[in-house]
Amino acid sequence: MKIVLLENLRKLGSIGEVIDVKRGYARNFLIREKKALFASEKNIKQVEKIKSELNKKDLEKKKVAKEIAEKLKNKTFEIKKLVTENKELYGSVKPTEISKLLKENENIELSSSLIQPITEIKSIGEFKVVLNLHSEIESYIKIKVIPEEIVK
Repeated sequence: MKIVLLENLRKLGSIGEVIDVKRGYARNFLIREKKALFASEKNIKQVEKIKSELNKKDLEKKKVAKEIAEKLKNKTFEIKKLVTENKELYGSVKPTEISKLLKENENIELSSSLIQPITEIKSIGEFKVVLNLHSEIESYIKIKVIPEEIVK
């Protein structure tokens, strides 16, 4: 399905670009999240008209993303979790937990979909986490998992 992009997206393209993607991805994500429109002649002309405005919005998002990246650069956050005798966690640390942690400690609201632990966090230790703040900006933080108490 041909669509026209309304924002710069990593690995897809930039604003105003007409690309071909799978129908489900276009309908269920890109169009629903207002990241793209169907590539009709009318929509392509409309995007060309508002392209400069969309670029300004993208630059603003990029500026905010840079500020967040600088604020979080090389920071380490601690999470207390219940652990077994083998130093393994009950469950794992999910992106939603990391999102709440960032909100509480740094007053930064990030969608959990933008947070990607490099490896699954299922034990005690330090783990690197990627934050996809913008299509061109990534930041890294460390999550240090410490035992709350050992359950036997």
